[in-house]
Amino acid sequence: DAGETDAAPEKPSAEAKKPEPEKKPEPDKKPESSPPKQVEGPADEEVSTAASKESDSEQASAPTKQPSPQPAAKKAAEPKKSAPQLEPTTSADGGDAAGDDNGAIAAGPSIRRFAREVGVDLRNVSGSGDGGRITRDDVLHVVRAANQSATKPAKKGKSTAAASSESDNWGPIRTEKMTKIRKTIARKMHESWSTVPRVTNFDDADVTELESFRQASKDDYAQRGIKLTTMPFVIKAVAMALKQNPALNATIDMENDQIVYKDYVNIGIAVDSERGLVVPSLRGVGELSIPEIASDLAKLAENVRSGSFSVEDLRGSTFTISNLGAIGGTYSTPIINVPEVAILLLGRTRKLPVVVNDQIVPRLMMPLSLSYDHRLVDGATAARFLNDLIGYLRAPSRLLLAP
Repeated sequence: DAGETDAAPEKPSAEAKKPEPEKKPEPDKKPESSPPKQVEGPADEEVSTAASKESDSEQASAPTKQPSPQPAAKKAAEPKKSAPQLEPTTSADGGDAAGDDNGAIAAGPSIRRFAREVGVDLRNVSGSGDGGRITRDDVLHVVRAANQSATKPAKKGKSTAAASSESDNWGPIRTEKMTKIRKTIARKMHESWSTVPRVTNFDDADVTELESFRQASKDDYAQRGIKLTTMPFVIKAVAMALKQNPALNATIDMENDQIVYKDYVNIGIAVDSERGLVVPSLRGVGELSIPEIASDLAKLAENVRSGSFSVEDLRGSTFTISNLGAIGGTYSTPIINVPEVAILLLGRTRKLPVVVNDQIVPRLMMPLSLSYDHRLVDGATAARFLNDLIGYLRAPSRLLLAP
């Protein structure tokens, strides 16, 4: 066999080496060291000779296990056998932690890229699409599950809490369990921050005339039990501006490469409650008058603060408004309420010197911060939306006469 063919030339080569020391004029060389030096030829013959010597020694120690020396080809291939053992975490398809593009995982390039961005291993994701194909929702499901498990307390809740309930390395502390609402907020904020390329535009709206109109009408509304604020006017103005700029009243379906435009306008209103930030949905705003919006808004806010709202009240919004005017502050970078593509934050109105007809006059200005998903909404589109919104707020009569 191949082993015998490699081993047979050894004896003649050893016998041919004996007369060599007599021909060489160097008497100080030992004949014992000359045989390995005089073996000439290709590198595989040297490996074969070494393999034969190793197999001879192995035969002496265990003759029953190896009756013949191993072929040179097998010896040379031995390092390759250990390669799989050095990579125990590599999947059969050769994918990396988030799924290698060359792997056999059923997922498109956009899903693989998204999985890498949020740190999800596609090998651990079960596909719900056609033929087991992994969708964006499948990846988000893993993200949500990871967030939930990360916020779950220990089963007994004693060892961790007891170790940190009194003090840490710097002083006294206290711990409390996250509420269900707070965990939901944390999960939604993380999802939005991880998946949405957000941009924020800042501007100011002149609401001097709007405030005068509100002051003149608030007593009439008070007789009906409604506190008239600036919000109903802003909500109506936003609904009208969204009709002119439908890209901000849409969602993105990246899996199917589609844009879903909403022909209705439901405004989510961020409400600061004792439980945390809650965003109920004010539905059909585009078809409501300002008095109707004011009435529905008052009821919605009261239900949230009293805790008498349902989960259904929090669904279906297409655009969100957050009002920090009552608390303070001017501009901010609000996080988008996914799957929506835009959110508007209102700052506290204040009087500023403004140039009107070449004259510097005091005007009541409202700070506006518009965050939007840059995958769908371009900067020019966002600017046009703000221009339309500012135009409606500057001239409230347009809101009253709107078709």
